[in-house]
Amino acid sequence: MSNFSIEVSGTVAKVTLVDKIDTTNAPALAEELKKLIGQNLERVVFMANDLKYISSAGLRAIVFAKQKIGQNVQVYLIGAAKEIHNVFKMTGFDSFVKIQDTYED
Repeated sequence: MSNFSIEVSGTVAKVTLVDKIDTTNAPALAEELKKLIGQNLERVVFMANDLKYISSAGLRAIVFAKQKIGQNVQVYLIGAAKEIHNVFKMTGFDSFVKIQDTYED
C-alpha cells in the first residue's frame, strides 16, 4: 500500500497521507504532485489524519505544492496529530499552510 493518494475534483486536489512520508516515498509524492501543475487548482488539501511522521523530504514535497502548482493555490493540512502540527509550526510552514482539524468541500 502506498503512503499517499491523490484525488482531483474540480479545482481541489486532496492528498491523503498515511503512516510516514520520508526519504523512501517523498520523491514519489513529489512526482505525483508535479502532475497537478497546470490543472488550474485553487486548493491542495493534505489529509493527515493517519500521518504519524513527516521528514524534511516530505516537507519539501509540500513546499513544492505551494511554489509550483500555482501562485494562488491555497494549501491545507487537515487532521494532523499534535506532533505533525508542531513540526509545521517550528519550520514556519504554518505561515502558508492552513492547519485545520476538519475540512469541508
